[in-house]
Amino acid sequence: MAIIRAQNLVKWYGPRLAVRDVSFTVGEGEVVGLLGPNGSGKSTIFRILAGYLTPSSGSAEIAGHDAASDSLALRREIGYVPEDAPLYDQMRVTEFLAFMAALKGLARVPARRAVDAAVERLQLASVSATPIAKLSRGFRQRVAIAQSLIGEPKLLLFDEPTTGLDPHQVIALRGLVRELAGEHTILIASHVLSEIERIASRVMILLEGRLLTADALGAVAPGAPRDLEAIFLALTQQRDGRAA
Repeated sequence: MAIIRAQNLVKWYGPRLAVRDVSFTVGEGEVVGLLGPNGSGKSTIFRILAGYLTPSSGSAEIAGHDAASDSLALRREIGYVPEDAPLYDQMRVTEFLAFMAALKGLARVPARRAVDAAVERLQLASVSATPIAKLSRGFRQRVAIAQSLIGEPKLLLFDEPTTGLDPHQVIALRGLVRELAGEHTILIASHVLSEIERIASRVMILLEGRLLTADALGAVAPGAPRDLEAIFLALTQQRDGRAA
């Protein structure tokens, strides 16, 4: 079953074309990386999938819900962590998570259980009563991921989740993604080849708004080295050759 179905997505920002005729699907339970340099259109695609942006043309569905016409139902299926996720600094951690549970429509008892489960999963008990403004970058990222898990969404969208984290925090995040992979479909955007290669089971490559491949590693011939950097460079050269 396809959890994400994107068809011919195009997004213009005034005269600038940010996403160029992008189509792909992500099946239930997959962990897929969307790799591309900064400015390649990754965040724009994520915002379209999350129902926060309307494409100029094309369509996106999440678990059968259209992003443009059924965005409220679609958002119930998604846990979204944007790059530099906006958090309410004046709120304490559990207060913020309870607020997010209420926004997602959870009743009081299920909301309390969801918050407790998220606090335990992300190891936030030691800072549960701390104002978010006083948290380190690593703990802020944990809070952002914790809110994405509330409501048991089918799809998790993580946009550059390791930005600003130290090496220990990056390793911990990788482990968390591996744990979540058995319960959710996950799409991760990053410009760091090594991170995508370690986390994702399938890698899509985006460059200047255009999807170069929906399965970079799967395109490698049997027995050939699965070198994501070499694949990325080869695809870039092929694109430049066609453009010439």
